[in-house]
Amino acid sequence: MAANIKNLIRLHEWTVDEKRRKLGELLRLQGELEDQVKQLEEDLVREQHAAASDPTLAGLTYGAYAKKVIQRRENLQESIDQMEMVIGHAQDELSEAYRELKKYEIVDRNRQRRHEQQQDRREQIMLDEIAINQHRRKKAKVG
Repeated sequence: MAANIKNLIRLHEWTVDEKRRKLGELLRLQGELEDQVKQLEEDLVREQHAAASDPTLAGLTYGAYAKKVIQRRENLQESIDQMEMVIGHAQDELSEAYRELKKYEIVDRNRQRRHEQQQDRREQIMLDEIAINQHRRKKAKVG
């Protein structure tokens, strides 16, 4: 029984670790998407300054560039929104896996505690028996 619980604990620890790694990867990807949005905004500001410095060339190219930036920003934001949903689901999965792990750890801890209590009781019974025998011997010598 103890080996089965230990195996279940190891299995659930592995599951929790996998879900934690998955969540970490998702958070990293979300961070990259957010970095891309920031970079896009910085690029847009640079292009606006460049367009302001050369209005004749900007009139030909800036409009198309701005449309592409707006579309790219919308696409990135949509990806970030989807990533947030996926991350929320991954967090729920991790929480559930962690709760399952804790259940098995508590069962194992309780089993171990009962085993220790039984050992303590056996030891106490043995010590009590030794004390009773010593007491009888003393009485027998006196009497």
